[in-house]
Amino acid sequence: MHPGFFGYWKHARRQAWREAREGCGPWGHHGHHGHGHHEHHGEDEGYEASHGDRHGGGVLFGVRRPLRFMAHKLELDETQIQILAHILDDLKTERAQAAVDERRSLGALAASLEGDAFGADKANEGLALRVKSAERLRAAVYDALERTFAMLRPEQRSKLSYMLRSGVLTI
Repeated sequence: MHPGFFGYWKHARRQAWREAREGCGPWGHHGHHGHGHHEHHGEDEGYEASHGDRHGGGVLFGVRRPLRFMAHKLELDETQIQILAHILDDLKTERAQAAVDERRSLGALAASLEGDAFGADKANEGLALRVKSAERLRAAVYDALERTFAMLRPEQRSKLSYMLRSGVLTI
């Protein structure tokens, strides 16, 4: 399916949602008022927040579906898609571990404040965990960049570089 069609789908879903909220359309109880005669009451924001169009969690490389997006934009072949899937999976796993480490470090920092005296050992333990986690994540991102560079053709590298610089993708 062509990526341009996704915008059409999103618009159609928003319109159906608006009509349902305002009582027209197939789900409403107030009859049909015609298309295009509705006032805007912020329904787009509610729809997107409840359906995750703009406020999704777990964003990797700055987009919701990085493999599909990159495969389309960089015109990857099947072998490249498989390699990229492994790269993104490894990076996703490391980022999940970093999130766990972040929660553990917060627990150690909170424990340093519980007693009558400041718990320097607990604070240092929590901060050391953060540093170690950041170093592991740095190594994982570096490895992902190196592996991605190795599997791309020069014109694909140029496109990926442009997407990173322009903010289309983030790491």
